Amino acid sequence: MNRRSLLLAAAALGLAVPGASAAAPDDAAAIRHRMLALFDKPDQPLVVDPIAVSGDYAVASWTQGEIGGRALLRRDAGAWRIILCSGDGLTTAPLIRQAGAADAVAADLVGRLAAAEAAIDPARRARFSLFQGVVPVDDGGHHHGG
Repeated sequence: MNRRSLLLAAAALGLAVPGASAAAPDDAAAIRHRMLALFDKPDQPLVVDPIAVSGDYAVASWTQGEIGGRALLRRDAGAWRIILCSGDGLTTAPLIRQAGAADAVAADLVGRLAAAEAAIDPARRARFSLFQGVVPVDDGGHHHGG
């Protein structure tokens, strides 16, 4: 069994890194609220689901109209902040580690995300991969570069 398979199995069984959690209702609600406040539009509602959490890091998969992607968030002083947006780059540990997460947290987050996304309709899940590149996001939700 390879490392990714082990991570998926551990996530599915609820075996996790100490201090890690599934997307607890409070965390999921706070993350969803933050993203909706920044990016939701009346003519193109933002759908944020699923959300995977490990320690003080989270990946939220999102769609808006025909596009989609993933956002990496970090909990700072109790508040969730989006630190970057990407697509498939957030399904592997290196990008999450580059953003400051410990190796164990990054690996756990990847496993939790894979397990959560496996339950999503394949057509919607495919839209998470449409976001190209890696784009830093500031506290106001402004994209930089990309």
